[in-house]
Amino acid sequence: MAHFAKIDDNNTVTAVHVVNNQVILDSEGNESELIGQQFLNSLHDTANWVQTSYNGNFRKQYAGVGFYYHKEYDIFIAPQPYQSWALDSNYDWQPPTPYPTDGNFYDWNEETLTWDLIKD
Repeated sequence: MAHFAKIDDNNTVTAVHVVNNQVILDSEGNESELIGQQFLNSLHDTANWVQTSYNGNFRKQYAGVGFYYHKEYDIFIAPQPYQSWALDSNYDWQPPTPYPTDGNFYDWNEETLTWDLIKD
C-alpha cells in the first residue's frame, strides 16, 4: 500500500490516506507519486498530496497528522514535543538535557526541564 499525506497551506499534514499500489502504477509498471496525487484529487477536493513511506524509506519518516512538510529538504518533521526542545541538524527534536542512560525509565518534565524517574 502507498501512503499520501495531505498538506495544507502551512505545510502541515492534515490527513494521511492509503492507496492500493496497483492504482499508482504507470504504463511501465513503476510506482508514480503523480498518479497517486491525481487519483486522490479525483476522489477528494484538490489538495497538495505528498507520498510518505510507512517504513521511513524516504522523506525522513512516515508522516502523521500534525507533522510539518519541509519542502526545501523534502522531508517530514514530527511536531515539537515540548516548547523547550530544539531541532538538531538531522531535524530530530532534542531535549535541553539528554535522556539518562542508566537503564531506568523517565518522563520529561517541562516545568523543571529535567527527566523525572518513573517509579513503579
